[in-house]
Amino acid sequence: MNQLEKVIPVPRPEVAEEPVKNHKLNAGVWVGIVMFLFAGIFFWQSLSLDYYGDFGPGPGFLPRWLTGFMVLLSALYIIDSLRKESIDIREAMPKGEGLKKVKTIFQSLIVFLVIVPFTGYVIASVAMLFILFFREYKWYWTLALSFLVTSSLFLVFSFLLHVPLPENPFGL
Repeated sequence: MNQLEKVIPVPRPEVAEEPVKNHKLNAGVWVGIVMFLFAGIFFWQSLSLDYYGDFGPGPGFLPRWLTGFMVLLSALYIIDSLRKESIDIREAMPKGEGLKKVKTIFQSLIVFLVIVPFTGYVIASVAMLFILFFREYKWYWTLALSFLVTSSLFLVFSFLLHVPLPENPFGL
């Protein structure tokens, strides 16, 4: 400390302490782990498919490469998330109205999955879309949109793409 600093105090910049990283609540790490597991399971499944066919790449070629890259990228993402400032899961999750919308989406999906074996695609899809749209539109618009979207998807998948959709005893 020199003579001038004794007379005029010079403010020194405070060194901020580095925040303690809590890896248990790091959203990036958890997303990376989920993606790693997802890719790993599908990579393992792709090993049961033939890599080569009679005339070139077989049915296991593309899935093996894509999921292999996914495993690699998710591992790199986990490492990157551990190095960078962590994002707390509690901060990343929606709150209030956003949380209500997320719950509505999951509830409608569960309703769809439970009733589709009994009611078929058309009725289950209308019910799911009705639940999703009900909070945003009046009931008659909700019903009309549900029927319009369901019938459009039904026509595309059943008649244009010839994809069999679940039916009820009445053929709907």
